Order: sequence, then structure tokens, then C-alpha cells
Amino acid sequence: MIHTSSEKSISKPRLAGSVLKTIGETPLVHLSRISKCANISAYGKMEMMNPGGSIKDRTALAIIERGLADGNITAETTIVESSSGNMAIGLAQACLYYNLPLIIVVDPKANLQTLKILKAYGAKLDEVKKPLKDGGFLGARIKRVKELMAEQPNFFWTNQYSNEANPEAHYQTMTEISNALNDQVDYLFVATSTCGTLMGCADYINENNLNTKLIAVDAVGSVTFGQTSERRLIPGHGAGLPSQFLNKGVVDKVMHVNDRECVKGCKLLLKKEGIMAGGSSGAVISAFLKIAPELREGSKAVVILCDRGERYLETIYNPDWCEKNFNKQDL
Repeated sequence: MIHTSSEKSISKPRLAGSVLKTIGETPLVHLSRISKCANISAYGKMEMMNPGGSIKDRTALAIIERGLADGNITAETTIVESSSGNMAIGLAQACLYYNLPLIIVVDPKANLQTLKILKAYGAKLDEVKKPLKDGGFLGARIKRVKELMAEQPNFFWTNQYSNEANPEAHYQTMTEISNALNDQVDYLFVATSTCGTLMGCADYINENNLNTKLIAVDAVGSVTFGQTSERRLIPGHGAGLPSQFLNKGVVDKVMHVNDRECVKGCKLLLKKEGIMAGGSSGAVISAFLKIAPELREGSKAVVILCDRGERYLETIYNPDWCEKNFNKQDL
């Protein structure tokens, strides 16, 4: 007899005091078909199920509520941040709820869907047009943020790149992962950008003496782990400037994934598991499958699936865009 998902027992839904109270406690899903491809048990941390659609909801909320608590943010404050997408949306959600004006400095690589979402939330967009020679678009965005800060004394830069509330928020992310698997997490795959998620998870792993191997998944062309900066098509992971959080000593392995592999990973995740995720999720899936033959048989691996795929409908999930940027046989 075939049992459908609608036949599962009905439990009382959690009552939340606000939409911001639903951030976190995302599901951990057994990726049973991906696991069969790798002969390793793989689990996906579904950060796309945060209300703003990504793991950056955690970071944004932590920084805004820290600022409100310590008085750095008041009713007269305008929030400013540099973001290629998800952090911007997380901030837009939190700022709208707290009635705080928000300016997001973006660049031409931002997804069209992301920009539409930001406008719907009421965020003001400030676009830089050209990358810096040293620092790329990230460097150009940060330069523009500093210019805005110099112009207005009541502006507050959330500064996801060095605000300690960023990694601290992801201590909780790893707490949830570890609790779900009774501390039996052999490998954790984390896409890197600011490295806030990576370091927050590392702190939990080290403080609780877990045997988890931490695998950082970076973009080819990102400078985070010392590579030369190169043009990248897919935003969301990798960086044009070094991380201010990164402690390389706690990372067990670094894997670099190119844009093509991101797309392949996204499409495989969608085909095998019915999960439409963003570019960094494709990166961690590709990295996991690449290294799976080297992993201990019978072990458990967790991949963090950072955001939803709907924001990539004009790129990763657009056949015309893929054909323009990659060889058909590569996908």
C-alpha cells in the first residue's frame, strides 16, 4: 500500500508571536536519493524555509536586534548594508517589521528577482556600476557604504563582514543540526562568503568536542582561501575581499566549485529531491558528491542549503542563460 504525505499524523502547529519569531529551527531533511548516488547518508539543512527565504534571515535578525538592544539603532536610524542578495532581503524583512528605513548597496550581478523583492519590502537601492581593481564589486559596494555613512550621522552600517552577531547567529544553526542527529554529524559542508556561518558552526563544533569534519565550499575565483580573484557569474558564495571572521585552522578541507558545477548541483538537487535551491546549494551538493568516495562508509554528512531557487529563475533555471554561458554537454 502506498502512503502519501497527507496521511501523516496531524500535530498542533507552532504559534509564533511575529514573522521574525519563525526564523530558525528549519528542518533537516534526509536527501535519500542524493545519498544513494554517494553511498553516504546526506542531510540537507533547509535554510530556504526561513520566512525571508535564506539563512541570512538569521544573520540579519541577530544584527538588528543586537543594535536595538545596545542603542546603536533607534527609531531615527537608517540602516545601510552592502549585499548581493540574501542578506539584503533578510534585512528588508526585519527593517520593515521594526519600521526602520533601509538602503542596500547592490551591483549589476544582483538577481533581478532579488531586486524586485527588495523593492516590494520598501528598501531603497543604491547601485555601484564598476568593480574596484582590487576588491571587485564587493570592494566597490563597501566603498559606497562608507561614503553614505560619512554623509549622514544617523546611518547605521550592519556590516555583516565584521559584526560578531553574524557568526554568533550560526552557533544556533549548528546547535539545531547537531540536536537533530544526536551529535552524530561526521561531515558538514558550508558555502563561504563572509564566513559567518562557517565560523559560527565551527565554534559549536569545537566547544562541544564534536568529531565533525568542517568542509568549506568556496567559489572558483573567490579570494577567501587565497585564490586569485576571477569573474564569477553566480552570487551568494565566494568573495572579492578576504573574510574578517575566517580562522583557517578550524577548517578541515576547502573545496572550490565553479559556476558550471553550481548549476549542475542545483539541477541534480531539483531532479533527485524536488528541492529548488540557489547557487550556493548547488555548490555544496557538487562538492559533496565529488568527495563522497573518500568519505568513511556509513557516515553522516550535512549540507547547508542556504536559499530558495526562485531567485535564480533568470539564471540557473533559465535554459537560455545556461546555453549562453556554458556548453550544453557540460550540463
